[in-house]
Amino acid sequence: MPPNFSGALTAKNFYSNQAFTLESGAVLPELHIAYHTYGTLNSTGDNVVWICHALTANSDVMDWWKGLIAEGHAIDPERDFIVCANILGSCYGTSGPLSNNPVSSQPYFHSFPQITIRDMVGAHIKLREHLGIRQIRLLVGGSMGGYQTLEWALLEPTVIQRLCLLCTGASESAWSIAIHTAQRLAIQADQTWQDDSYAAGAQGLKAARAIGMLTYRNYQTFVRAQTDPDNEKTDHFRASSYIEYQGDKLVKRFNAQSYWLLSKAMDSHNISRGRNTDLAGALTLISQPALIIGITSDILCPPEEQLFLSQHIPQATYHEIDSTYGHDGFLIEFEKINKLMITWSE
Repeated sequence: MPPNFSGALTAKNFYSNQAFTLESGAVLPELHIAYHTYGTLNSTGDNVVWICHALTANSDVMDWWKGLIAEGHAIDPERDFIVCANILGSCYGTSGPLSNNPVSSQPYFHSFPQITIRDMVGAHIKLREHLGIRQIRLLVGGSMGGYQTLEWALLEPTVIQRLCLLCTGASESAWSIAIHTAQRLAIQADQTWQDDSYAAGAQGLKAARAIGMLTYRNYQTFVRAQTDPDNEKTDHFRASSYIEYQGDKLVKRFNAQSYWLLSKAMDSHNISRGRNTDLAGALTLISQPALIIGITSDILCPPEEQLFLSQHIPQATYHEIDSTYGHDGFLIEFEKINKLMITWSE
């Protein structure tokens, strides 16, 4: 059976029977998008806040980022019309490896075509048009969500008004590509990973998640939270149990073929591709005011990547949050993020 997760169960669904052409030239005969909305679109249509989610999240942003979205906060469902769409290639209701291929009437599984961040944004645009949204007051994205935000700002500069970018970069770094390659090797080492099965590659996905956890946090986080008090112990360490637990938890709610596919999409992220300029030049084309937030202890997408954004986006404001939570800080330090967003928007 497909992963059972609340975000997929409660999502709204958009369906288009029009062919959707990917950046590679491959064509999806139809498109499904799972999405959530909160609040009400006002009469002038100028209260839209669109949030782009990261790798294994889903469209139910009020579930996984509820500390940031609340009455009186920078993103307020009483004032804002909030939209979050599940990304193309995921396994939470949007077209991806677990979707049925209308040609065969069977799930795509590992045969789903390769996608890019730009393809994900193309799907978002289809949904925006379907919802009758002409203007997005604020586009928000952290990590891989930030990749989508940057691409969308360039693709629809008259639609997107303001940006908030967290723990993200203008292109995928060699460091991150190496990490993703190691994760895919872990998945590929599981001989079941290309099976036509919802459970394909489960043990490989567990190992890939273990690699990922080492980059989402850092040395200080693990030493502080996972050090064993028993100096006589020779096995069954707390840190090992934590990594096993995190791997098992992801396997219960995600799919290895989607993970493999999405990691490839992240590797291809480069906003200068096809724009006849370098990264700095592409960033100068982003005309919207942008709040850029880095986390001091982030080793996956370190502050130097956000500093690069702030140095080249003309209307950028940069802040760095001192946190021990590493890359995951953009999901955890919601109080600090909220304060920065409120101050910036005043």
